[in-house]
Amino acid sequence: MSAVVAAFVALVAVAVLGYFVGRFGVLRAEDELVLSRLAFFVATPALLFTTVARADLSAIFSPVLATNLASLFVVQVLYLLVAAVIWRRTRGEATIGVLAASYVNAGNLGIPVAAYVLGSGALVAPIVLFQLLVMAPVAFAILDGDRQGSGRRVSWRTVVTRPLRNPLTVASLVGLLVAAVGLELPAMLMRPIDLVAAAAVPVALVAYGLSLSGARDSITLSRDVVLAVVLKTFVQPAVAWAVGHWILGLEGIALLAPTLLAALPTAQNVYVYAVHYRSAQTLARSTVLLSTLLSIPVMTAIVGLLG
Repeated sequence: MSAVVAAFVALVAVAVLGYFVGRFGVLRAEDELVLSRLAFFVATPALLFTTVARADLSAIFSPVLATNLASLFVVQVLYLLVAAVIWRRTRGEATIGVLAASYVNAGNLGIPVAAYVLGSGALVAPIVLFQLLVMAPVAFAILDGDRQGSGRRVSWRTVVTRPLRNPLTVASLVGLLVAAVGLELPAMLMRPIDLVAAAAVPVALVAYGLSLSGARDSITLSRDVVLAVVLKTFVQPAVAWAVGHWILGLEGIALLAPTLLAALPTAQNVYVYAVHYRSAQTLARSTVLLSTLLSIPVMTAIVGLLG
């Protein structure tokens, strides 16, 4: 139980640091964009490459992945039905909202939770890989296309090939290639990459905290935010448990793992993406914070009930 709390304390502490350095004028409001770009173009690609390159690809087709894919699909469909069909949100807003409602913090929170609570950090690898290699590239393709929606037609070729020029997608695919061929890169090459990768999480969190210090409407309880938070915090783990228990017949740690990992809060990467694409930033920021706060008691309850 303490491992879950410790992981969240570390996450919140760095975000709070970003808030205070903004409030006391150590960093300026415009520095938020600089930090977000540093995370998006430099540090996060390095982290994705090292994570995927060292992953055990045999773990991709596991009950954890199947269960979480089912819960993710249900949540995304529900969000789109409400936000896009009923509320008529734009393509960019709906895309960021879908990510906010389903993209779990599998990296800096999922890995320690899986390692210390579930006993194996490899359990979160399938989710990390799916989010990096499928969810993110698809979202980037949609968001990149939406950025050009100024009245002129965007070709399918442009939309399809643009993710291949995205640093996050390229880093993930190169890492997958290294893992697939079993290539062991020399330490002299990996050490500087690891050093840059280590900055990804704290830089993103500091940028997130800095955004809270300078924005009057930093956190809202709009219906978009409430919908994303409810789906992420309560519906996604409930669906994961139902699929694992009633359809796959999982028990014990095999059932606890996908349920607990589905209850992880929205990844701060979603906020980085929202800033980069200048779409639904308040929605992303609010969902990251509120889902992080609510997920602590939810994950604690899941461990108590299924552990």
